[in-house]
Amino acid sequence: MDIIQRNHIHVVGDLGAPQTLVFAHGFGIDQTTFHQVIAPFRQDYKIVLFDNVGGGKAELKAYSPRRYETIHGYATDVADILQALELKNVTFIGHSVSGMIGLLHSVYYPGIIDKLVLLGSSPRYLNDPASNYIGGFDDAALTSLFEAMEANYHAWAAGFSKLAMRNEDRPELAAQFAASLQELRPDIAIQVAKAIFYMDYRDELPKVTIPTLVVQTTNDIAVPGVVSEYLEAHIPNSRRTKVNTEGHFPHISAPGEVIAAIQSFL
Repeated sequence: MDIIQRNHIHVVGDLGAPQTLVFAHGFGIDQTTFHQVIAPFRQDYKIVLFDNVGGGKAELKAYSPRRYETIHGYATDVADILQALELKNVTFIGHSVSGMIGLLHSVYYPGIIDKLVLLGSSPRYLNDPASNYIGGFDDAALTSLFEAMEANYHAWAAGFSKLAMRNEDRPELAAQFAASLQELRPDIAIQVAKAIFYMDYRDELPKVTIPTLVVQTTNDIAVPGVVSEYLEAHIPNSRRTKVNTEGHFPHISAPGEVIAAIQSFL
């Protein structure tokens, strides 16, 4: 299958620029959620946007339960995209799970991604009492989450979107996220969510060799502040910055804050 079609790839900005910014979305949303963030970078950078298979306008028939049983399948997709576009001097900006996807790519395919931005990302969502690791969820919480998804996916999406987006004074943001979640095929959404919430890539963090920016918000239901502190402590040559907004989607709720963080890092 054509990779451009498979991942609904768009290349914008200065197509002849020596540096490329690749923006990768998280679960339940698509590339359009970066439209406010990319605007200031269009003049000086080549910008690549794409949809992860199973979401957005990516080719649905490309979805394979076996390939995407873990997020390794998505890291392979990123390798396909960067190779097909012959990209060099890449800064990878990954939101949520796509931050870990970009991190895995940098470890498995070194020399292509030069810098990494982890926007509300986590190496593990499940608490690990044996190592005193706090990921934000215990077994009971995840069991309840998936039972709710399986019982009535659309009702779950409506409720979860409000908790994840926060910003109660701007209910339209949660409504937009709910609508995006509800466009997903429920069986695919549930499988991808399980791959995300049960993953554990803590052992990969020390293997990262490129400069990394960890972006943290407040009141993030998916990624508590201690997780961003953990990332900064375990990824060599990383630094953490806090943006002034609540919830799991700072590029949607506070694009100016995210733009400033990326510009400072670049």
